[in-house]
Amino acid sequence: MRRPKRQMTDVGEIAGVLRECMVCRVGMSSQGKIYVVPMNFGYEQEGEKLTFYLHSAKVGRKIEAFREEPEVCVELDCRHGLMEAELPCSHSYYYASLIGTGKVQVLKTYEEKLEGLKKLMRHQTGKDFDNFDEKWVGAVEVLKVELDEYACKYHDGTN
Repeated sequence: MRRPKRQMTDVGEIAGVLRECMVCRVGMSSQGKIYVVPMNFGYEQEGEKLTFYLHSAKVGRKIEAFREEPEVCVELDCRHGLMEAELPCSHSYYYASLIGTGKVQVLKTYEEKLEGLKKLMRHQTGKDFDNFDEKWVGAVEVLKVELDEYACKYHDGTN
């Protein structure tokens, strides 16, 4: 990391960033080209281990890209704000972000998909749901990305 003083390593602080961010961008490779798509997500944090849960239609460019090359990059950011200054090049920007890499797994069983969707809905709504319609669970792909590595950083004006 170019600016180590901006690195966030405390798992509690990282959890705060995860709670604040509602959209992640997933970067993938498809047919020799880079493709990035914003996605709603849910997550599971066990110590330093992070796992993301996403959902997708069963067909389309994104799901085909995941099947072609499961290695992905996940990026999320929040706490945005312009730090103004008198001189143009002295302006800066407040933020917190997480960038990581991992492999996409398409969950196969109804139970796995249901657990992933529960995590996604809990993160997006703050509510626990147990009344998922089996038809809707079967109509989507639920994706799991266990991050192999990630870095979280921030700029709050003091660093």
